[in-house]
Amino acid sequence: MRISMIGSGYVGLVSGACFADFGHEVVCVDRDREKLDLLRQGKMPIYEPGLDELVAVNTAQNRLSFTDDLAGAVADAEAIFIAVGTPSRRGDGHADLSYVHAAATEIGRALKRYSVVVTKSTVPVGTGDEVERLIREANPDADFAVVSNPEFLREGSAIEDFKRPDRIVIGTEDERARKVMSDVYRPLSLNAAPVLFTGRRTAELTKYAGNAFLAMKVTFINEMADLCERLGADVQDVARGIGMDGRIGSKFLHAGPGYGGSCFPKDTLALVKTAQDAASPVRLIETTVAINDQRKRAMARKVVAACDGSVRGKTIGILGLTFKPNTDDMRDAPALDIIQALKDAGASIRAYDPVGMEQARRYLEGIDFVDNAYEVAQGASAVVIVTEWNAFRSMDLARLKARMASPVMVDLRNIYRGDDVRAHGFSYVAVGRPDAESRQAISGIAAE
Repeated sequence: MRISMIGSGYVGLVSGACFADFGHEVVCVDRDREKLDLLRQGKMPIYEPGLDELVAVNTAQNRLSFTDDLAGAVADAEAIFIAVGTPSRRGDGHADLSYVHAAATEIGRALKRYSVVVTKSTVPVGTGDEVERLIREANPDADFAVVSNPEFLREGSAIEDFKRPDRIVIGTEDERARKVMSDVYRPLSLNAAPVLFTGRRTAELTKYAGNAFLAMKVTFINEMADLCERLGADVQDVARGIGMDGRIGSKFLHAGPGYGGSCFPKDTLALVKTAQDAASPVRLIETTVAINDQRKRAMARKVVAACDGSVRGKTIGILGLTFKPNTDDMRDAPALDIIQALKDAGASIRAYDPVGMEQARRYLEGIDFVDNAYEVAQGASAVVIVTEWNAFRSMDLARLKARMASPVMVDLRNIYRGDDVRAHGFSYVAVGRPDAESRQAISGIAAE
């Protein structure tokens, strides 16, 4: 099939490359000529494991190409995916649909044959109706259908998620569009990927509901972590215990500094705003958003407490900057708020991330970026693990300690065993796992 992908960002590029790998003929459209030049040279504008190879193979086989000519790409396409950004709109938190609307109008002007226009971008309920209206306004005689097909890709695992999805959600009540979308995803039938055909508005809401539920799971276990610290329990064992229940599941039950990235923050906020406008508020999601916003700076206070109550004039080493490992995405990363709070408290910051340094420089000023974890430790009064990169899981603790002004480790991802770290002479602080002194104090109170 001939497919056009409008937008060559994270979703568009991964989706386009994977569709091409299925054997479809895919043209990715983008207005950023610098990005297009990089892609044509085989250089990826984002970090995603395996994406460079996938693009290279399918470009060489002439199944994947890149252009800034939307009209040319759309004219013969059987399926046209809109995969442009929908960031939070400044001022009110609603999703900014200006790029989606602009793409719809331009697509309408370029349509020459029956085509299925697919919103792949994460959009509020009712966006498909507006896309349809804009296309019809631009081209009253156009023969087309508008479908919702939300993406469910995890950064760092996007290719695997696309090729072996938990589900494919397709929102349409048009039989011709259903046939086209079935053909688009036919290669996945070999993997027996479950396909859910539903109404367009239902598909749009499904994406937001899914992300909101996962965000609630993250926030729930973070609150349990705080309670564990107060009561002398271990949140990791609590998570294992409840995760064994098939009704709950073990995923997204890892306590830490709060969620970030390109999806959860903006999607939960957009759902809150949509629900408020519909006079059907989602109180659980509203609370989730508020707790997560507060948690990031609370993690900075945990660091300050680990440094005897003050970081003024001290150097704090930050290990990991991106919101999660295996990506260079810094959007709403917990590290941003944690670092700012530590700077506000008077600390100097040394930081390292295996992949995200270039992106981090766009977000962070006045900090010292270094080349590895051991340089982060140089002269530091504490090292703080913010992102759970594999490179940080087996550091030489003796070497790390030798470079530090004070051997304090604050592990916000619980990737170490406290006893192992303390055996090397560190003071060790984790999330939801009280140290031995805290347990003794709690036991003493209970005994009284």
